[in-house]
Amino acid sequence: MDFENLLVDQDGPIVTITINRPAKLNALNSRTLTELGMAFEDCAADDEVRCVILTGAGSKAFVAGADISEINTLTANEAMDFSRHGQELMRRIEQLGKPVVAAINGFALGGGFELALACTLRLASDNAKLGLPEITLGVMPGFGGTQRVSRIAGRSVALELALTGQPMDAARAAELGLVHRVVEGGKLLEETRTLAERLARNAPIATAHILEAIDRGGDVGLGAALAMETHLFGLCCATEDMVEGTSAFLEKRKPEFRGR
Repeated sequence: MDFENLLVDQDGPIVTITINRPAKLNALNSRTLTELGMAFEDCAADDEVRCVILTGAGSKAFVAGADISEINTLTANEAMDFSRHGQELMRRIEQLGKPVVAAINGFALGGGFELALACTLRLASDNAKLGLPEITLGVMPGFGGTQRVSRIAGRSVALELALTGQPMDAARAAELGLVHRVVEGGKLLEETRTLAERLARNAPIATAHILEAIDRGGDVGLGAALAMETHLFGLCCATEDMVEGTSAFLEKRKPEFRGR
């Protein structure tokens, strides 16, 4: 499918989605949100896809935020629709059933930071800047930033980022657990690709169940979460991939998982 604001490239089991609005620092407008939703739906439907890399075009920004020129004209009801549109995309990414790795190659502010937070893992270049500056525009995060920062780094960090609007560098974000690794800028895509290849070699059914357990388990009590884990563990053990993985271990060879 041809997209106006995205570049989508598939290389074996890995799809790279690049938000391609460099003149706007890859800002998220309604069309871009829609195209991202379509691209991730395609990834979900394709059994050959085992991992997705998400990044931004150019050297300045992953996504510098939502498109302010579009927000400037919104009524309250239109703004709520825009927020829901963004939040639906973030949940689509979180519930994809396949790992999504954000390669944060510059500014990841506002909606861009929220987009990165919805990804499974986050690698950032050493020159990246991340934050929630919406307060400086007279608004607040609308794509889940207040909730995901709280869940990842805690209430105090969420309050600081959302109320001050001050961005942080990649090193600070890593200290807080908001990014998983900081990489020299010129090596970001290479390092991200290496990680994606490792993830793509894993058993896809087990991967999907791990993602489900962690995503859903955080919203229920420990007893219910453990019961869900037991159920999903049992489902893993009913797969051909489990037989292949355990047999490969015993035979001292690398497994070849087929998603069955």
